[in-house]
Amino acid sequence: MKHFAREPQLAYGKNKLSIEEYLQFENASDEKHEYYRGEIFAMSGAKLNHNRIVRNTLIALGLKLKGKPCEPFGSDFRIHIPSNTLFTYPDISVFCGEIETLNKDKFNALNPTLIVEVLSPSTKSYDRGDKFKLYRDIISLKEYVLIDSTVVNVELFSLTSKNVWELRELSMLESLVNLQSLNAAVALSDIYERIEF
Repeated sequence: MKHFAREPQLAYGKNKLSIEEYLQFENASDEKHEYYRGEIFAMSGAKLNHNRIVRNTLIALGLKLKGKPCEPFGSDFRIHIPSNTLFTYPDISVFCGEIETLNKDKFNALNPTLIVEVLSPSTKSYDRGDKFKLYRDIISLKEYVLIDSTVVNVELFSLTSKNVWELRELSMLESLVNLQSLNAAVALSDIYERIEF
């Protein structure tokens, strides 16, 4: 439910932090920060539409996944990608089966099946571009969902059996987002409930 201020922040008076320093800093901080290659980036608050869309989507996924081996989490659950160093807080992440964490620490999850980001004007290009490239380094990731908070539009990227990311775009409230990795579908009308543009 947060946006990134894409200017690196100083911590401990240093421009670059080790992963250990970042984790110490983050654990002591009242705010959330993304980490990438030694730099940390402060996250700012999200607007009403963004928060409603995240809430709606979490509720819909929770209902669809009840009794299944997959479970959704909100933006307080941190994801880590060891191959590119990224630590981040997706709006929603879904895990199927046992959740693997960094050094079994219960804080830094490694194996999401699906990630959802809600797009805002300030994060749209980052979430579609650089961040998606970083997310593609997650071996377990099968689908990536981008939900626009300014218009009715959902972009669903799915990894095919040929290891190619395919895009399906939906922009009608009657449409269903078919999440093959979860064997579930969520209606756009549920995602955008009570949203005013």
